[in-house]
Amino acid sequence: MQRNDLSRSLVAFEQDSTLVAVVELSLKSWLVAGVVPGLQRQPLKRLGADQEALVALLHRWRSEAVKAGRRIDRIVVAMEAGRDGFWLARFLLERGMEAYVMHATSIAVSREHRRAKTDRLDTQLLMRAFLGWLRGEPKHCSMAAIPSLAEEDAKRPSREHEKLVAEQSRIVNKMKSALVRLGISGFNVKLRKAAERLEELRTPEGLPIPPHTLGELRRDLARLRLVKEQLKEIENERQERLKLAPREGRHPMLLMLAKLKGIGIETADTLVNEVLYRELRDRRALARYGGLTGSPDESGSKRREKGLARAGNARVRKGMLQLAWRWTMFQKQSELTRWFQERTQAAKKDVRKTMVIALARKLLIALWRYVTHGELPDGAVLRPAT
Repeated sequence: MQRNDLSRSLVAFEQDSTLVAVVELSLKSWLVAGVVPGLQRQPLKRLGADQEALVALLHRWRSEAVKAGRRIDRIVVAMEAGRDGFWLARFLLERGMEAYVMHATSIAVSREHRRAKTDRLDTQLLMRAFLGWLRGEPKHCSMAAIPSLAEEDAKRPSREHEKLVAEQSRIVNKMKSALVRLGISGFNVKLRKAAERLEELRTPEGLPIPPHTLGELRRDLARLRLVKEQLKEIENERQERLKLAPREGRHPMLLMLAKLKGIGIETADTLVNEVLYRELRDRRALARYGGLTGSPDESGSKRREKGLARAGNARVRKGMLQLAWRWTMFQKQSELTRWFQERTQAAKKDVRKTMVIALARKLLIALWRYVTHGELPDGAVLRPAT
């Protein structure tokens, strides 16, 4: 974007008492662009990755505006969502400034195959989108909700559990592949005494496992034991927190979900801390956040569906698709299961895979209404009281 174009887009703020800044974050340095009322220039400053230096720069720009005869009542700062997370936004909010985090994928960029891309051009692009959003113009960009530190911390157990389960599967598959490569099959590497029985295993030629492979398997078993211990630790800590403080924070929502047959504590924890705690506008916003809406492609006479938009939370989408299949097994008398069976009873397997996405979307909405308004899904069965 040319400087003259940017100047024209600032007209709405020249008469205002608002200092606007955008920050392009990187590991070692930050590039800060500003719109300062009363100044003809549009300041651009590169700083080290230092939050105190950023605050000092914003206060200096405010002082320059005051010297130019303008009163600054509002300092607004925006940054792009990325690796740094939300800590800087929370830091600025605590110091009386307005801070926003912009969804990177919501900002329109040039569709040229090879386009110029520098930090300076990126800050101009962010500033243009941010100013349009501040003016209330739709579709310029969208903002991410800034979670508190406690809200971010509440997501860590379920996310760590997910990664440890994946690591456990990876180790088990690696060990099975090593044994099959030697012609050994049918050995359960998950057994408690698997390490002791490795010495007894023989190849089809009657030979023991070679020493290097045996050492590798032993190390894999040690890692597998550690992963299992860490999984157990996470699960025990969660159970202890729920037992000691069942009414604290989001624990009531979690326990409500866990009462439904087919939903375990792990699934309930993931759904509550990833999506159900959010104040979403309506069921459509909920489905979009869960990544369970379609992506129609229509132009002229062309009409086709490109599948899931995948713009939402990948963890919610994966968890809901798994839960939808479990729901049909454990909640066979529910209205949602009957709806799914009626439409897929005489259909092919591919149709069932497509329809389970619709079931997952309906189920997510039903669970949201259940934990927020207490509306139990029609025909759903609760676990017996313990």
